[in-house]
Amino acid sequence: MPEVNLHASAVAVREIRLNTITGFTGKATELLAQQRCGGLVDQPRSFTQCLGCSTSNAACMVTLVQDGVVISHGPVGCSSCLHEFAFTYRVNAPLRGISHASQRHIYSTNLSEEDTVFGGNQKLADTIRAVASRDDPRVIFIITTCASGIIGDDVEGIADQAEEELGIPVVAIFCEGFRSKVWTSGFDAGYHGIARKLVRPPRQKRPIINVINFWGSDIFSRWFKRFDVTPNFITPYATAESLSYSSEALASVQACTTLGSYLSGALEQHYGVPALRAAPPYGVAATDRWLRALGALLGKPEVAEAIIADDHEQFLPQVHELRARLKGRSAYVTAGAGHGHSLLAVLAELGIRAQGASLFHHDPVNDFDNEDADALVAMVHDYGDVPNLSICNKQEFELVNVLNRIRPDILLARHGGMTLWGAKLGIPSLLIGDEHFGMGYEGLVNYGEAILESVENDEFVKNLSRHSVNPYSKWWLEQPPYAFLGDDT
Repeated sequence: MPEVNLHASAVAVREIRLNTITGFTGKATELLAQQRCGGLVDQPRSFTQCLGCSTSNAACMVTLVQDGVVISHGPVGCSSCLHEFAFTYRVNAPLRGISHASQRHIYSTNLSEEDTVFGGNQKLADTIRAVASRDDPRVIFIITTCASGIIGDDVEGIADQAEEELGIPVVAIFCEGFRSKVWTSGFDAGYHGIARKLVRPPRQKRPIINVINFWGSDIFSRWFKRFDVTPNFITPYATAESLSYSSEALASVQACTTLGSYLSGALEQHYGVPALRAAPPYGVAATDRWLRALGALLGKPEVAEAIIADDHEQFLPQVHELRARLKGRSAYVTAGAGHGHSLLAVLAELGIRAQGASLFHHDPVNDFDNEDADALVAMVHDYGDVPNLSICNKQEFELVNVLNRIRPDILLARHGGMTLWGAKLGIPSLLIGDEHFGMGYEGLVNYGEAILESVENDEFVKNLSRHSVNPYSKWWLEQPPYAFLGDDT
């Protein structure tokens, strides 16, 4: 397991820590074969259309802490997209039983051209004091940007001074966009700051399980209740207090290993909280394994078997019915790595043929250094190979080219803005923002019904394709989809 160094102010980025890649095309089995023999090499692109920014992904984690505030230390434009997390927080609060979602507080130090010459240290210190006075938060998070990183502001020192002065945690999170070309390094940066400054040494064991997740609906409480434990969600709707005692949990689980393995590793290495080593519960086989692994970890295997038996009886007849109705359909997936693997498993379980996938990065190892938690390994083991597997950092020009060629019956996407391309080509496209929607046995029913509704009601996308203009030229659509991959000239 890669060592988690909480003494360092900044997390080691994924390219260094996990040898993460963003360039590959081939079959899933070819990717895993290269991964296992140590021969997996990141293929460069001679043309790149866009990149995700680590700053936004770090903000995604810390903005959703209930009693915290966020300061973006940089030009105001770097915080222009952060309002979406305030919207996400408010809209998804009812899924967690929160009737009155607190207002999100997101600030910018608004660095100017003059500040980039003379430094923004004083501006940051003044902003921290103003925010503390205005909002009375329990924790202040400072997320860095390219500008503050380039000019070398002493963000860590200022945060430490403010923490001593104010008597609350002030967490410096180093997530400049240029730090990593793997956007998920931002998740790690956010969790690194939380593990360093908010998690306290355990004083007792609590009947809780840390659930490292985004903002999906609560599927875990139903399962955990039968084990006599409750979920401690990290970080959406967590509080500074609930994060502080995450070290006292009986275990940690992840909705997505891409998201959660770093913090799980930190909690295990530094506080002895065991991480569940099983791929997330998407598909019958993976859900069976996940529940059995949880039962073994908690010393209650009989409870896991009871849940499996009850849920099989309740949900599998519906799954079989949906499988019969979806037989012969094809799909394409575009998503982040961990959740993309899980969506491929859901498709296979429903009898839908995956024609390929565009996944936004690939970790050859995870922070457990354990294949049991690798969702792609589990998916290939359970259901077989996936052709046309592309590892890309959101290169939409490649996605459009592929979709134009293979024309699947449906496009499944995890991120907003991606379904647009399928719809423009007349392909029914389904975006599910709730990553827990497909979890467990009932998740197969949820996804099966949503897919069936989408493919049977395709008139809108057909009309859209007849009247929309594709911005990509005929020349590009006639090129091989990965013409710029592996060409570093």
